[in-house]
Amino acid sequence: MSTQTTRLEELGRELGEAIADHPKYEAYEEAKAAVEADDDVQELITEFNQLREEFNVSRQMGEATQEGLRKVQAAQEELHSEPVMEEYLLAQAELVGELEKINQAISEPLSVDFGGEAGGCCHD
Repeated sequence: MSTQTTRLEELGRELGEAIADHPKYEAYEEAKAAVEADDDVQELITEFNQLREEFNVSRQMGEATQEGLRKVQAAQEELHSEPVMEEYLLAQAELVGELEKINQAISEPLSVDFGGEAGGCCHD
């Protein structure tokens, strides 16, 4: 392995550690743990996921209804209105914003959207 590759990996680890130490990442982890520890919210998540899956199956079979869509949307609204979930979604959005800034900083000298291109193949 070349010294350049080793240095890049080292910088990558440092970046990962810096992100993990960032207050917005810490806030996200705390909010995520709060959601995971809240039994009522976990039940709402299960209900929402079940309704969403049922709706997706109905849609694939060409049997989706507006009523089914309304049920999924109502379950999502109920879930998102829980204070612990609101805090989690806000923390997640703030973390994503920080990660997008980091992506831009990495991508700028490369003249490519590093985060957008790294996982994909060919884009026309």
